[in-house]
Amino acid sequence: MLKVEHVTKYYGDFRAVNDISFEIKEGEIFGLLGVNGAGKTTTFRMIMGLLDKNGGKITLDGKEIDYSQTDKIGFLTEERSLLLTKTVLEQAIYYGVLKGLTREEVETRLDEYLKEFNIEEYKDKKIKELSKGNQQKIQFILALLHKPKLLILDEPFSGLDPINVEMFKKVILRLKSENTIIIFSSHMMEHIEYFCDSLVILVNGSAVLEGKLSKIKKDYRKKNIKVIGDIDVDTISKIKGVVSVDKKREEYTIKIEDESVTKNVFKALSKCDNITKFVVEEPTLNEIFIDKVGESYEK
Repeated sequence: MLKVEHVTKYYGDFRAVNDISFEIKEGEIFGLLGVNGAGKTTTFRMIMGLLDKNGGKITLDGKEIDYSQTDKIGFLTEERSLLLTKTVLEQAIYYGVLKGLTREEVETRLDEYLKEFNIEEYKDKKIKELSKGNQQKIQFILALLHKPKLLILDEPFSGLDPINVEMFKKVILRLKSENTIIIFSSHMMEHIEYFCDSLVILVNGSAVLEGKLSKIKKDYRKKNIKVIGDIDVDTISKIKGVVSVDKKREEYTIKIEDESVTKNVFKALSKCDNITKFVVEEPTLNEIFIDKVGESYEK
């Protein structure tokens, strides 16, 4: 288990991370979210032991994270961090040996992953000769070579086409099934919803929302009603508690303040013709994120 307990970090007088706490069990994928400058990267670096904390405690399986623990951590950074003039094999040996593997172990595991990612022919090619998407694959493979207990994924799908995104998803879910602890960060909220059991949203270094994703969505009062049919938009918009009415192709989305508004919307729609769909849905994580982050900035 990874535990982050009341962690704070200052850069001079600037407080980059303010008293954040969360824990992640084996086999869980945890979302660490926030806009640029929210404190995510600083938190990652403290978890990996690259930055000292000013307060609080970070433990992996009950032990404070130091250099004796860092070999248990894998990190896929958003930025490219590969040695462009090295071949894929040379790069893998460099990182693998640093993580305590033998050259033979590195090559065996590298071959397995290159085959899984369908890029076996790139083993002896220089990094600079690869496309951005294939460089991202190599960076992901390097984060996995030493079979980390804790894996940090920062914008893992950056530069990938939809086919390769699905390939990454398959590997990430397999790692989850193998009890890897995974921290996942992305600005694409649909990816967070797909993967994450729990999350925390940071604004200016502080947590503004945290907990189980299912509970966060359930407790969020605002709901969406999805409707297909010929509706009177002006009439629906005037109902008390209706926030907005939007149309995308043939489907309307009616945003409401809470579920109590549903009956009045349904009553109004019952007078309309050709209603073929009426579904009350929880809001997307993207809506909740925008609402909570915007609310915090307004304070």
